[in-house]
Amino acid sequence: MALLWFGGVVHAQAIEPMPFANHAQELRFQHLTQQLRCPMCQNETLADSNAPIARDLRNQIFQMMQQGRSDDEIKQYLVARYSNFVLYDPPLTSGTWLLWFGPLLILLGGAGAVLVVIRKRNRGAAVAPEASTDHAPTDHGDDW
Repeated sequence: MALLWFGGVVHAQAIEPMPFANHAQELRFQHLTQQLRCPMCQNETLADSNAPIARDLRNQIFQMMQQGRSDDEIKQYLVARYSNFVLYDPPLTSGTWLLWFGPLLILLGGAGAVLVVIRKRNRGAAVAPEASTDHAPTDHGDDW
């Protein structure tokens, strides 16, 4: 039981604190690391990941902030090294248009299919009563 508990303690590492100059710089750092994806992890931000590469990148971002680089410069540096994958909000390019508009196209296609099915059902329901009135039984009361 103790081995399991100690094993969990080893994996529960806190993200190391950094010596920020002020609270605004800390908020900027947190905002920036929430916008960037860990290159090694599955869909985790740099802020949330405990992977070694995420720690290294957080330190790199901190160093670049200390050097006076802007958020855009930091993002460009990371994109140059890890491609647009590192961005949670990738730019609209010819390679990402399907990523941006694919869900909308699927939604519109599904809505179109539903409309076609509804129209076919309505046409079928409108034709059925007309057919039944043409073959209505006649009153043959006089023939008896």
